[in-house]
Amino acid sequence: MARKEQSIAEIDSNTAFRTAGRPVRDRTLSDRAYERIVSMIVLGEFAVGVKLPTEHVLSERLEVSRPVLRQALKQLREDGLIVSRQGSGSYVQRRPDGSVLDFAPVGSIADIQRTFEFRAAIEGEAAFLAANRRTDRDLQKLQTAYDELDRCVQANELGVDADEAFHAAICEAADNQYFTSARNSMKANILTGMNLTRNLSLTMPTSRLELVQGEHLAILKAIKASDAEAARLAMRVHVENARKRVFDGA
Repeated sequence: MARKEQSIAEIDSNTAFRTAGRPVRDRTLSDRAYERIVSMIVLGEFAVGVKLPTEHVLSERLEVSRPVLRQALKQLREDGLIVSRQGSGSYVQRRPDGSVLDFAPVGSIADIQRTFEFRAAIEGEAAFLAANRRTDRDLQKLQTAYDELDRCVQANELGVDADEAFHAAICEAADNQYFTSARNSMKANILTGMNLTRNLSLTMPTSRLELVQGEHLAILKAIKASDAEAARLAMRVHVENARKRVFDGA
């Protein structure tokens, strides 16, 4: 019997899949709800300090179930856009700069944020190992990428290629091909996130890119010093800060 291919509409409608008796979270629907609420906050429909509509009202407006909406609201809380007050509801805590909607591809914001979570885990451990295993050649590649990033900052250029080269070199220095393979499997998503954050930084004062470069320098110094714990921490702080910078306030 020929295998039937599901349409996107059919996949979206299947919100009750279960595995081993436990529901599988529908990322597609919750991501859509998440991104629509982000857009409403960015466009000022929900101002900072304003209470969001009730779950019942929001779920009807967004045409999603309340469990799906709760997944979206949970992600918004983790991103620092809303805050819950017990017995009162959810309130807008931060309004991102409108540029985030200009630079992020449609429907990509949730994926970008999850890519940062992936990177914090993978690249943090890669930096830890790189500090213990790096060779002189590895250090030269890292220094070259860092110097090119420095040039980009001074010239007010985007610098995505140099940023990617710096992070890829750290995975190579970890001397474990699976770090590079795992990162390469997400490369398109990673580049999308880098392009977004660096474009957003270019709309800010030069001090923003200098701050980011300072984070790169902390990683480089820790790896040079063979301080594995410091390298892991510096990388995780850098990637987590990048995730937060997506939603820096307007």
